[in-house]
Amino acid sequence: MRLIGLVITLILTLSPLAGEAQQPGKVFRVGYLTVPSRETAQDVANAFKGGLRDLGLVEGQNIVVEYRFADGNVDRLPDLAAELVRLQVDVIVAGATPAVIAAKNATRTIPIVMFLPANPVGAGLVVSLARPDGNITGLTSTAGPEMYGKQLELLKDASPRITRIAVLVNHATSPFHTLGLRETEIAARALRLQQQVIEVPDPRELDKVFAALMRSRFDAIFVPSDPVLFQHRTRLVALAAKNRLPAMWGHKESAEAGGLMAYSTNTADLARRAATYVDKILKGAKPADLPVEQPTKFELVVNLKTAKVLGLTIPQSLLLRADEIIQ
Repeated sequence: MRLIGLVITLILTLSPLAGEAQQPGKVFRVGYLTVPSRETAQDVANAFKGGLRDLGLVEGQNIVVEYRFADGNVDRLPDLAAELVRLQVDVIVAGATPAVIAAKNATRTIPIVMFLPANPVGAGLVVSLARPDGNITGLTSTAGPEMYGKQLELLKDASPRITRIAVLVNHATSPFHTLGLRETEIAARALRLQQQVIEVPDPRELDKVFAALMRSRFDAIFVPSDPVLFQHRTRLVALAAKNRLPAMWGHKESAEAGGLMAYSTNTADLARRAATYVDKILKGAKPADLPVEQPTKFELVVNLKTAKVLGLTIPQSLLLRADEIIQ
């Protein structure tokens, strides 16, 4: 009798844990929506997949991920988001602000996990970071618009002689940079820089954009984190090198591709962490009850090879702060 009693007690003790587990045998369907092409953003998608796998969610076993890449064309996002809704996915994971907006406009009921918007409150995606409300939660890509000013300061530290700087943003995504661009204006005045925001109307015409920059005698560029320009980062880096323009980039991948320097969060890490939100939601959590997380670590990447080509000597104080130095 005592043995039977112990067994019953053990069953009752473990039963709440069983209730928290995902439904056995169920295959979940998750939508993944992002602006760049699959080729451009494959590492980020792989990081998300790895995050799922670490949590026991394995593609082909208990989860199916429907990937939708807009190939750098934000106009495709509404149709791709609507397609995911028709597939009745359990959760939609969306990258930068345009992708999250497209998902939000497509559904008010399917949970949405974001992982790249810089200012989700300002963009109207969530009511607040602590209490998102609605069906959206996830992670932001910056600690706030002041990030832009910090990036400009670092570029000036690396290249003290610059006096005129062009800030490049894509025409389709420029409204999402408004607060950050105000910070660059403040930073530029403090650094005694002449700054001008240049909207790129069509990334396919970057050669014309850079020709205009050189005619206007800009001597440096700053390209904040932008999902459309990220798609064209290789071309942008090549044009900056060709015209001998020191540049600050909003993605570490641009510095790794040959850009002078980048100061940013780790996009792949954010995607991996987004999997944690997906896991919680699939277990029954509501997006409104999951606070939005801000990044706590930012990475400074300096490309010394590019600095040498540009004739720059990066201060030792800056190198000591770098998380990665590319020789």
